[in-house]
Amino acid sequence: MEELIMLWSSPNFRWVALGSLLLGFSAGVVGCFVLLKKQSLISDGMAHATLPGVALMYILFQSKSLPVLLIGATITSLIATFSIQYIEKKTKLKSDAAIGVILSVFFGFGIVLLTFIQQNMTGNQAGIHSFIFGQAASIIRSDVLTIAIVTILVLGITFICFREFKFTTFDYAYSKGVGIPVTFINGLLFSLVVGVIIIGIQMVGVVLIVALLIIPALAARYWTEQLLRMVMISGIFGAFSGLIGTLFSTIYYKLPTGPMIVLAATSLFLFSLLFGIQNRALIRRLIT
Repeated sequence: MEELIMLWSSPNFRWVALGSLLLGFSAGVVGCFVLLKKQSLISDGMAHATLPGVALMYILFQSKSLPVLLIGATITSLIATFSIQYIEKKTKLKSDAAIGVILSVFFGFGIVLLTFIQQNMTGNQAGIHSFIFGQAASIIRSDVLTIAIVTILVLGITFICFREFKFTTFDYAYSKGVGIPVTFINGLLFSLVVGVIIIGIQMVGVVLIVALLIIPALAARYWTEQLLRMVMISGIFGAFSGLIGTLFSTIYYKLPTGPMIVLAATSLFLFSLLFGIQNRALIRRLIT
């Protein structure tokens, strides 16, 4: 208990814990719609596509300013998203193939740019490589403020557009029939996903951020069949994963925070898989 009090007295731990909690909550909420729309792979491609944007902005501006780097990440992530949709519409490639192509090209380009930075640019090389796996320990007050603003926007838009998100997720044709602007709503949802990815790559990294989007939603699915409850449970699971992952990474030998957050979320998923309401009848049948 004394160790926890000492940890909480550290400003750095408080900022990292608060940032992880907010990130996990917003990722869990948005991740429900991504999961139910069966677009998990697209979010993975969007996450990997942020890496070249970060590297390009550093090459152009020679600055480690987080807002500058995240602007580049946003641009390349949106380009990747539109590229995936264009390939699906204009070619015979299926969704998984289009995502695989774009993900590989953008991530490979990002690695090339990172290698160029490390070999040819002077100074501290910006620590850009930390965006691959995340570096939560570098989070400061201004970063947490950015995460908080994005989280409020995500929750606000989700609350306002919940009906539209629900209809377009489960019945695309009916949504068009009742006059819902499905193209705009889908674009808005993708914008929320991009926002969560952008605020999360510094903490969790481009490789693991998709896990924080999907795993809490998967875990929540085993506890309810009602969408609103699923969204709430997923947000709570995501927030809990962020907090517990940060705590354990700090206490136990300074383990990396991003992977520990993902492992915490995975533990919740395994618990839900075994003991969730939706599986209790099945478990009883297997036992008897």
